[in-house]
Amino acid sequence: MEDINKIKKLSIWIFFVPFIAINVCLILITNFHQLFNLEHVVLPTIPYIDGGVSISRTARVFPTYLIFKPAMFITAFFLIKYWRFNSGLMGKISPYPNYKKFFLFFGIGSAIFLVLHSIFLGIKFDNNFYKLFRRVLVLAFIIFEIIAQTILVINFFKIKEQMKQFINSRILYFKIILVSILVVVAFVSIPFLAAEGYNSFKHALEWNYFVGVISFYLLTFFFWKKQ
Repeated sequence: MEDINKIKKLSIWIFFVPFIAINVCLILITNFHQLFNLEHVVLPTIPYIDGGVSISRTARVFPTYLIFKPAMFITAFFLIKYWRFNSGLMGKISPYPNYKKFFLFFGIGSAIFLVLHSIFLGIKFDNNFYKLFRRVLVLAFIIFEIIAQTILVINFFKIKEQMKQFINSRILYFKIILVSILVVVAFVSIPFLAAEGYNSFKHALEWNYFVGVISFYLLTFFFWKKQ
């Protein structure tokens, strides 16, 4: 199926474009201080482990936002196409058309929130409502993305017998485990995210959680057998 080949190609880009972008921003801001006009220098750190810096801290200043913002716009564009192709594919093989409408809605919604977050990132406006608004955009992106991924995985699990000649069932179970972990971690982390402090924990969670979310698409690449 042509849709499957398109989905495979999109999925690998959706993983690598944002993954490379956030890590390039991290390397630049922690090792090339002469490029930045910062009040406080960001020391070398491995935020996935020590939570030394947040993603937004590395990406919201010049020149890193010149990398981060275009990468997120490109990722959002690929996300919209990815969810549309999955919706079309599901419509061809599934007798439950409402399901494809649900994950299409949340998938495209997550892309829109990613674009909005990227647009407002780095804009300085000393207002508590504005700061809350930016946090809501990030939270909405995560919620919509996880819901879309969950619905899609559930539907593929229901029709896995129909699709066994096209899919790798083992990878499907890996995707189920990944989405389950993301959901559980999200609920367990709520008290810490709502509380004051725990900054290092929050930063480490942010980096690892984002990689976890986009890893869904890396698994998608291996999920579909070569056509």
